Amino acid sequence: MTDLFSTPPEVPLAEALRPATLDEVIGQQHLLGPGKPLRLAFAARKLHSLILWGPPGVGKTTLARLMADAFDAEFIALSAVFSGVKDIREAVARAEVTRAQNGRRTILFVDEVHRFNKAQQDAFLPYVEGGLLTFVGATTENPSFEVNSALLSRASVYVLHPLSAEEMGQLFERACHQALQGLVFDDDARSRLIGLADGDARRLINLLEQARTAAVIAGVSRIDGVFIDNTLAQNLRRFDKGGDAFYDQISALHKSVRGSNPDAALYWFCRMLDGGADPRYLARRIVRMAWEDIGLADPRGTQIALDAAETFERLGSPEGELALAEAVLYLAMAAKSNAAYVAYNAARAFIASDGSRPVPVQLRNAPTKLMKDLGYGKDYRYAHDEAEGYAAGENYFPDDMPPVEWYRPAERGLEIKIGEKLAHLRDLDRRAKMKSPLG
Repeated sequence: MTDLFSTPPEVPLAEALRPATLDEVIGQQHLLGPGKPLRLAFAARKLHSLILWGPPGVGKTTLARLMADAFDAEFIALSAVFSGVKDIREAVARAEVTRAQNGRRTILFVDEVHRFNKAQQDAFLPYVEGGLLTFVGATTENPSFEVNSALLSRASVYVLHPLSAEEMGQLFERACHQALQGLVFDDDARSRLIGLADGDARRLINLLEQARTAAVIAGVSRIDGVFIDNTLAQNLRRFDKGGDAFYDQISALHKSVRGSNPDAALYWFCRMLDGGADPRYLARRIVRMAWEDIGLADPRGTQIALDAAETFERLGSPEGELALAEAVLYLAMAAKSNAAYVAYNAARAFIASDGSRPVPVQLRNAPTKLMKDLGYGKDYRYAHDEAEGYAAGENYFPDDMPPVEWYRPAERGLEIKIGEKLAHLRDLDRRAKMKSPLG
């Protein structure tokens, strides 16, 4: 009878491929190449606290472990998702024992450190300052916002990048050579797997492991693109709905529209949909773009944006997404003006720092006899009764208000006409003041 447990369990692919030295790390050459910061730190054997900031699967945990090996330091790993102050205290106690017994320093590695609150971060800060712990944090979020300033000031921040297609190819070949002997991937399968991994080494390794399992079950040794499509879940692109990737991509979409590049705008719009962004959120941002960047240069843009948002509410996904895509394309090609946006912000800023100036008497409403006796509304000029429907020379600001010109129409689209009309009205004002006895 065959013993099911006589064959040792297969080593997980991630463990089989884990780099044992700095030279085996794929990617991050801006930090690990000759003369680069982390390479120099390893060579000098100078242990220092640091934060590794980058997307998932780019080597943050691997670098922390290699640092402990290189500096012969005790390595304690915590996950901020599952750990609390109690775990930090236990790590401190363990570090104290290690130093007392053999003088070794301790690296405290905190994964997802942005999930620690201020109290948790403060709990190990004194031990970092005192040198008992060397802190190494890993985060996918901008540490400027998520790590408190006291800890941030004591750690160097290193930015890690997604692996390039070429670097992912290196990892693919290493996996095939070291752990996937007997399996042959054609170029289409290789391309699909690397594309699905989207610069995430951990994801590529997981996909390869899934492919190996599927191949064993199917009894095949040659894997092509069709096999990948039929057997592997089509993972979404890297996209964190609340993280930096989300805001970076919506920023790119907005700036592509503002920059009048319809193809780039459509690219980022589809990237976000592909990554799982809520189309309703995108609809709100598209409406915002219409008011902020197209403005009065093409008022049709706001109506098209609003119509697209309403169409999506009626049709849902995926049909309603076409309306949003068309709105993106229209806004990208529309005449641009932020004159109204700038004017609004300037007026808000002025009022926030100014006093409460009284309304001029002639502009006040006079619904009662007392108000009329006090002169409210007296000498008000009804614009419709004036030449050109405009009361030339009339002042609508508080009497002691300094002259302002917040709204300056752009020389684009409809605002060309608006600017011409505004210039004409201001010319009428100047002529009226010249005729006035007080002018």
